[in-house]
Amino acid sequence: MDLTVYPLRTDAELEACAGLMATSEPWLTLGRAYDASLALIRAPGKEVYVARLDERFAGFLILNMHGAFTGYIQTICVGPECRGQGIGSRLVEWAEARIFRDSPNVFMCVSSFNAGAFRLYQRLGYEVIGELRDYLVRGHSEILLRKTRGPWTEFASPAATE
Repeated sequence: MDLTVYPLRTDAELEACAGLMATSEPWLTLGRAYDASLALIRAPGKEVYVARLDERFAGFLILNMHGAFTGYIQTICVGPECRGQGIGSRLVEWAEARIFRDSPNVFMCVSSFNAGAFRLYQRLGYEVIGELRDYLVRGHSEILLRKTRGPWTEFASPAATE
């Protein structure tokens, strides 16, 4: 299976991403409708990448490379027909490679009700660093996760050394 990941390019891709998000968990439980999904994907300062598996739309991811949690994987979304094939793991690995060029840390949140994703992230080496109770939806938490290569004081960005 040939997985290709590239920056969001077209309105059709944007609409496919928003449609997938608005019809998938955890965003259904979080109450994120199509228009809110579009707004999130269009938000300034985000890096949005589309994933294609053998030329068909497979999903997308959103990264935030600014702020207190530089290197934050904000969204990973895999289409239903592509789930269970390791695409989510490959997207996380792709995001890590992108983030570790500019940051020693990768952060993400996982909803407390999203047990399958939580197990995946733990298997990929993420550690729980905090819990945000009732953060997005009453009765559920967002679990803050981190994978690190070390503290900022020891990090030398390859871009900074060129």
